[in-house]
Amino acid sequence: MSTIAAISTPNAAGGIAVIRISGDNAIDVAQRIFTPFGGKNVETMEGYTCAYGIAHSGGERIDDCILTVFRSPHSYTGEDIAEISCHGGLFVSKKILRAALKNGAVIAEAGEFTKRAYLNGKIDLTQAESVMDIIAAKSETELKMAENLREGAVYKAAQKCSARLIKLLGGLAAWTDYPDEDIPEVEPNALSAELSEIAGDLSALIADYDRGRIIRNGVATAIVGRPNVGKSTLFNCLSGCRRSIVTDIAGTTRDVVEETVVLGDIALRLSDTAGIRETDDVIEGIGVEIAWKTVEAAELVIAVFDGSCPLTADDLELINKIKNKKCIAVVNKSDEETVIDEAVLKDSFIHLVYISAKENTGISELESAVNDIFEMNPDSFSMTTVSNERQKLCIEKALGAVREAINAINFGEMLDAVNVLLDEAEQSLLELTGEKITDAVVDEVFSRFCVGK
Repeated sequence: MSTIAAISTPNAAGGIAVIRISGDNAIDVAQRIFTPFGGKNVETMEGYTCAYGIAHSGGERIDDCILTVFRSPHSYTGEDIAEISCHGGLFVSKKILRAALKNGAVIAEAGEFTKRAYLNGKIDLTQAESVMDIIAAKSETELKMAENLREGAVYKAAQKCSARLIKLLGGLAAWTDYPDEDIPEVEPNALSAELSEIAGDLSALIADYDRGRIIRNGVATAIVGRPNVGKSTLFNCLSGCRRSIVTDIAGTTRDVVEETVVLGDIALRLSDTAGIRETDDVIEGIGVEIAWKTVEAAELVIAVFDGSCPLTADDLELINKIKNKKCIAVVNKSDEETVIDEAVLKDSFIHLVYISAKENTGISELESAVNDIFEMNPDSFSMTTVSNERQKLCIEKALGAVREAINAINFGEMLDAVNVLLDEAEQSLLELTGEKITDAVVDEVFSRFCVGK
């Protein structure tokens, strides 16, 4: 394969930038553009060693740098790697990259370094996918899930099921192909019991997928209520900055304002909507219509009510329309006298929280309610959970085939049919780990990576 190079640090000015070079000629490329101080020879540098020197191009000095060498196979990609760390300016890092490209390297594609690690057997496909999960992690729980995936938690679980399937397939093949040999007969009840255990293990792998998805992707959340109940103040409070305009004038918010915030271990993709009420204002009416559509699409609704006022007809209409969704009723203005009809709210909502968005109080109670709705106690679900739809689909296909095999046994079908179904399940698990997969799927997985990783 060709020798590839890319800037592996963000495309922004910073304290340091790293230019990564990987491939059979990585050390040779590094020697052509980097000269260590003290006469050290780049070609003779051992793995896991560094040298301080000058990066240059065509005899022109570029920057003082540090070169780090990793020797095959003990490197991230499994190939020889040279990494040049320079001052973190955009121009200087790009100039060093251009020097590497002029001296034998080619620009790396998105995710190509990690793709080579996978192709060279350093990691399986689930571990490769965990790399972007680690980079994108926004909370402690999300990071822990990604780290478990990178350490091979899903791979090991899949391998365990795969090994049991292979053993069963071997037994079925031997008994079917050599009927005259002294081979123990396959006992349907024992086979069914074994497959039920495998099905249970596969089910456990995807049992917490939805909660894992919420941790990774966040929850689409609509903040709704009639005008002047404090929706925008709550939105700004959760956002930590002034994103929505707050005034005493009803109908100030006309359009949806969006922001992503982390509340505990859950990212909420907040939408601050227009105040819901009957109006003759054409523009405000459009905003109300958009607000209702946002509510319909939301995974969570935070319905805000003014605790200092009685419930209005607009409040009651809102309660009626959202009663079948995942909701938290937020009674705002708890710093004032509460006159709202609390009995109606308690009858309508499981989760009722009192806050003062103005005084920034009650937010911890709101956080607890969100965690309760989505059952986000980290102790309540497995950290060995699949990362994405590709992984989930592979396990679902394997699980479906195993369950069909159990049904075939129970209905007394020929063991040849069971054998075909178990082979299908095994192929799905090999697709999960990347041991048997098409180039198109591999390309799709790594296309979501950033260049330089």
